[in-house]
Formats: sequence, structure tokens, C-alpha cells
Amino acid sequence: MDESQFKALRELAKDGTLSQRDLSRKMGLSLGRVNYVVRALLEKGYLKAKRFKNSRKKIGYMYVLTPKGISARATQTYNFLQRKHEEFERLKKEIEMLRNEREEIESDKY
Repeated sequence: MDESQFKALRELAKDGTLSQRDLSRKMGLSLGRVNYVVRALLEKGYLKAKRFKNSRKKIGYMYVLTPKGISARATQTYNFLQRKHEEFERLKKEIEMLRNEREEIESDKY
């Protein structure tokens, strides 16, 4: 699952009545790209699309995460958190190293 699919799952989990146009705006992707992403999620079985009547349009779709989609979203969320935690730890080490270098430079000046 790529990042745009993960983001789409997150957004649709919050509000399954979002149109692809609304999803496009929220995600900052083109409508065509969102259509491609949603179709891929439907084909993988992560989403189901249900038709419904809507006051803005005659017929809209409601996207529902399937159990498979919920599981994939949970796994991707866990993996994302792991990556960010590792990145955070690397950054903390790098910051500490840079501070030490700065202190050494400052102490060499005097």
C-alpha cells in the first residue's frame, strides 16, 4: 500500500460520504489520481462502495472500510509510527552530536 492509498483510507475512515472531488481537495491530489487510488482500494477489497441518494447530487457513493481495509489501515499505521519513531531517535542523536560539535568549537575559541 502506498502513501496515497493509506491517506485515502484514513480520510474515508473518518467520513465515508466524501466524494472523490472532496477527497482530492483534502489530500492535495488530482481528481484522476484519487479515482485511481479509490479503484485500487476497491480492487484490493479494502473498501466497498455503496450508492445512496444525496441532496447535492442525484446519486453519490459512500465508502465503507471492509474488515480487510481496517486491518490494513491498522498495520500501515503501526508501520508508519515505527518509521517515525526510528527517524525521531536518529534526529535526536544527530542533534546531540551537533550540539557537542558546537560546544567544542565554542570552547576552542577561548
